[in-house]
Amino acid sequence: MTDQQPATDLPDPEDRKLVTLARSARARNGVPEGAAVRDETGRTYVAGTVALESLRLSALQTAVAMAVASGAQSLEAAVVVTAAGAAADADRAAVRDLGGPSVPVIVAGPDGSVRGTVTAG
Repeated sequence: MTDQQPATDLPDPEDRKLVTLARSARARNGVPEGAAVRDETGRTYVAGTVALESLRLSALQTAVAMAVASGAQSLEAAVVVTAAGAAADADRAAVRDLGGPSVPVIVAGPDGSVRGTVTAG
């Protein structure tokens, strides 16, 4: 993980967009986490935590599932906005399953500050 930095410090404007979308999903739905992923064609998928009695998915797992359900073949990048300090192993595994081990997973705080970037692998 890297030191905290504002999302505006991310070099790729498309990654900054993912942070903004993930923050919006978290705030709009009042859920613990928001996530966004970008597929190989540049399409984005945005989701929040799913916490039903019979189904529990993290925001990033939900975003990956949405990408798969929409026909995505791979991922270029993933973002999770969370109060937790790191991306959960299950989240990284979901990203890795679709995008491979080198896909960057950006972790940002609720304020949009980037806490770090790890790979899905």
